[in-house]
Amino acid sequence: MNYRMLVQYDGTRYAGWQRQPMGKDTIQGKLEAALGRMTGERIEISGAGRTDAGVHARGQVANVHLPEGYSAEGVRDYLNCYLPEDICVTEMSEVSERFHSRLNAGAKTYLYRISTNTTKNVFERKYIYDLDETLDVGRMKMAADYLIGEHDFQGFCAKKIKKSTIRKLYSVEFRELPGELQISYRGSGFLYHMVRILTGTLIEVGKYERTPESVQEVLRARERAKAGYTAPAKGLCLMRVEY
Repeated sequence: MNYRMLVQYDGTRYAGWQRQPMGKDTIQGKLEAALGRMTGERIEISGAGRTDAGVHARGQVANVHLPEGYSAEGVRDYLNCYLPEDICVTEMSEVSERFHSRLNAGAKTYLYRISTNTTKNVFERKYIYDLDETLDVGRMKMAADYLIGEHDFQGFCAKKIKKSTIRKLYSVEFRELPGELQISYRGSGFLYHMVRILTGTLIEVGKYERTPESVQEVLRARERAKAGYTAPAKGLCLMRVEY
């Protein structure tokens, strides 16, 4: 049977979603280890997004094929009993054998949180980027408008890849709260560190370190060096995957 699960996790102490060698703790690794104990077999799961080290998720989607005889509710309860307290399976359901969490995904939404307050929030320190500077959000919105649509985002990717770097960015939305700026990115898919580089670039625009129009040059040149810095992982969270 093929099962779809909705997973949330605090990525602070993990080396990202994807299983890695040398015994590094990852979200995929923890899930597979728990499922392996349950079934007595080697289990592999697929995730919709390979979040980086330190990145969080509220709406990660994964799927796994398990032997007959397990109920979705029973698997969910078993996982939540044996997973670490910073990982939780909030939903579990049986799906078509053809469902694949990554290949069938139509859109993903990431949220990046930036603290613009000069006083740090101790209890939010793992989930927000303490920039502690005032940003010109109007300029950031102007820059973001140039990014909407289908583009080659190679310049906003942290490494050269052989596959296509063309992605479609459906929206970039800004929400201003007291002492905090939230940026929500919804797109067809995202490249390695793409959201964090986009955020770093928009921050530089908001700090008057580059012009809003400069993002067009990054898109044209397809060169990482022309984009902004990579914002820290802790401010980023995968919110939703659409099918």
